[in-house]
Amino acid sequence: MDYREARSCIDEANRFGHEMGLGAVTALLEEMGNPQQELACILIAGTNGKGSVGAYMASVLAGAGYRVGRFVSPTLYGYRERIQIHENWISEEDFTACMEVTWTAVQRLLAAGKSCPSPFEIETALSFYYFKEKKCDLVILECGMGGATDATNVVSRTLLAVITSISLDHMEYLGDTLEEIAENKAGILKPGAVLVTGRQEPVVARTLTRICEERGNRQVTACPGEARVLVSDIDGQRFVYRGMEVAIRLAGEHQVDNGVLAIEALWELRRQGYGITDRQIREGMAATVWRGRLTRLRRDPDFIVDGAHNPDAARRLKDALEKYYAGQKPVFLMGIYRDKQVDEICRIMAPMAKEIYTIETPGDMRAMPAGELADRVAPYNPAVYACGSLEEGAQKSCAAAGAKGVVAAFGSLSFIGPLTRIVEETR
Repeated sequence: MDYREARSCIDEANRFGHEMGLGAVTALLEEMGNPQQELACILIAGTNGKGSVGAYMASVLAGAGYRVGRFVSPTLYGYRERIQIHENWISEEDFTACMEVTWTAVQRLLAAGKSCPSPFEIETALSFYYFKEKKCDLVILECGMGGATDATNVVSRTLLAVITSISLDHMEYLGDTLEEIAENKAGILKPGAVLVTGRQEPVVARTLTRICEERGNRQVTACPGEARVLVSDIDGQRFVYRGMEVAIRLAGEHQVDNGVLAIEALWELRRQGYGITDRQIREGMAATVWRGRLTRLRRDPDFIVDGAHNPDAARRLKDALEKYYAGQKPVFLMGIYRDKQVDEICRIMAPMAKEIYTIETPGDMRAMPAGELADRVAPYNPAVYACGSLEEGAQKSCAAAGAKGVVAAFGSLSFIGPLTRIVEETR
């Protein structure tokens, strides 16, 4: 098997129907010798901010001398980005070797008449095997969706269950109310694990506290309101939290929230015996890079990309643009999945724009066609134009903004990788 063949196994798995729940991934891992049982894990669930919190924590822990595996979902810049150690993506050779083990186990399941795991479940199991083989001290796992039945939730040794901000998203799978979604995401809370959470809607906070009390888990709550921001611009921020001054490269008020949540999680790991100094926290936070989240790709005009793909994230992006580009009307480049809350995102964002250009992620079945998206935008801002390609969208939005303006590209994580390459190659 070579790398191309290894990747084709994922496509092959798509041919089968997949059952809900953890049965298939549990059976697969049993065939592989249960590598997940040898890993000390930190699970991160939530609607927004999972990647940022994971990036902060991984950077600090690596700086403290720990070998940290990280499973990222979704990815922006390349397939192998989803499985990494110290920001180094899994190599093609290692991916191929791990897939040989994983796919052999899948074939045994199929031969026994059992269900085929989904592509995400196969990738998750493969990552567990890889992290075990690489002898990782800690593994940070981002839940793909929800928590209770997410494939990452099969791990047996969960040190921390970190829950970032929860809002309405994936309601067809997770529930129609914030309380239902919170209960699903709290499914990552294993016996003995500590829940670490931060700023939440009151109903979410009450739900998480109730679940901790019912299950006997200890809860740590970060308090972003106690953070005093000293400097904040599009290139980063500096703030003081409970006596610790921290600098981060990520912009937006929500990144202070995420940073504070990561700090509380790291302090909790220290209480559990992990050697992490305040200096290592400051240095690791300052070194953290997490591209595609309110990231400036170029100047003249400023070209910002952000993965805002639900109403809560859209509000945060709107607030950041109003703060960092006060008095300017930005040009938007928008692409959204058809299963998202498209009208609500348009209602929040579209009125503030000078012009809006819509795009469709190439080859993505979930992406809303650019023309259809333009029709959905039009009631909120008639200055909207559909583009036939990412290249056209980048070119026209930059021209509309002018050298002193700003372009904000958002709506889906799926186009950020290819759009980044286009913008960086043409600036």
